[in-house]
Amino acid sequence: MQIHHLKRIIVKIYIKTFGCRTNIYDSELIKNYVKEEYSLTQNENEADAIIINSCTVTNNADVGLKQYISSTKKKNPKARFILTGCAANSIGEKLYKNNIVDSVFGASLKQQIPSILKTKKFFDVGNLNFIDEKVVSSYEQHTKAFVKIQEGCDFNCSYCIIPSVRGRARSIELDKLINEIKTLSKNGFSEIVLTGTNIGSYGKDINTNLAKLIKEIFKINNVKRLRLGSIEPVQINDEFKELLDEEKLERHLHIALQHTNEQMLKLMQRRNTALKDLKLFEFLASKNYALGTDFIVAHPGESEEIWQDAINKIYDFPLTHIHAFIYSKRDGTKSVELAKQLGEIPKEIAKQRLKQLRQIIADKNYEFRKKQKQLEVLIEQKKDSYYTGYDQFFNLIKIKSTINLEKKWLKINDYEVGLETNSAIIKK
Repeated sequence: MQIHHLKRIIVKIYIKTFGCRTNIYDSELIKNYVKEEYSLTQNENEADAIIINSCTVTNNADVGLKQYISSTKKKNPKARFILTGCAANSIGEKLYKNNIVDSVFGASLKQQIPSILKTKKFFDVGNLNFIDEKVVSSYEQHTKAFVKIQEGCDFNCSYCIIPSVRGRARSIELDKLINEIKTLSKNGFSEIVLTGTNIGSYGKDINTNLAKLIKEIFKINNVKRLRLGSIEPVQINDEFKELLDEEKLERHLHIALQHTNEQMLKLMQRRNTALKDLKLFEFLASKNYALGTDFIVAHPGESEEIWQDAINKIYDFPLTHIHAFIYSKRDGTKSVELAKQLGEIPKEIAKQRLKQLRQIIADKNYEFRKKQKQLEVLIEQKKDSYYTGYDQFFNLIKIKSTINLEKKWLKINDYEVGLETNSAIIKK
């Protein structure tokens, strides 16, 4: 640990968040600690210190982080830059030693933020065994509340660095989570989103599981909708399936496939298989669930033959949403070594594959939306004369109305299904 005491007084703090929903949650925790002694600002140009909650999932994420620091320093050269999040463990020491950031602290040290802000230089990445003591009781700029239920991941996917920067899977006690959600619901949050590094692993270390947690959440009266972060196909067990007809569970599940070709799944060191995945998705679709997934395009080894097989299978999958992206190197992973052995997919081919995949799923989403009748929507914001929110299938709807609809729950039967989004007009 390196500490140098500070002479200049820090007053205003700006918090910049990169990456996933887990980081959104962590940033809210950081705000809670900061507010104990300092004031927050929404303007990074007037901040005395900028805390960056970083993502390091790809090399490009690291590049984006450095670009943000460089451009912000030009606008606010007097600010101190303090790095936390996943990049603290991967490139934090390098950025600190090269004076790109003034301080680095690991996620396990959040509660020390007030004292860290009193130092000029600080370096300590902490440990990867921690569980946060404090919880988030409110969100200033969200209509829904994120609740982190676990940290870390025990999977060993060839392309992923997350286990080495987030640690192994560990869960937050069930009672503590229920109390947190009860507090959030009393504070006006009726939609809860469960998040974490790998939420399907919840409870394996504390003698419970995700299904049992969900059952307890359903008992909280003020919670109208429960949304889940990404789950692995192998983590959806019979006990979880028994919950699918529950009214409070959002009719959308995001299940991480990453690919639909068996050979590619083996190269990626995935635990799922395409045939079992297809049966699972068909079962969930029979319950009228919208289904999303992650898909990595142009991973090393994705030959034209493999790609064609994957696309043929994609047509069979009842998918409605996709988070698809072109493979991006992450130093320190096995996929980087695979690229050396098998070569890299040319960028133009990768872009074509990505476009093809996204169009197939967009068409599937359009067909799915045409079949639905009543939408249950939580309005999140007003933007460009439209109110916008997401329905129970996690599809966006744009609404024109002369009355204020912000943060309201609506049941909508009369709406237009567009190629990209649904839309409606509400007059009263």
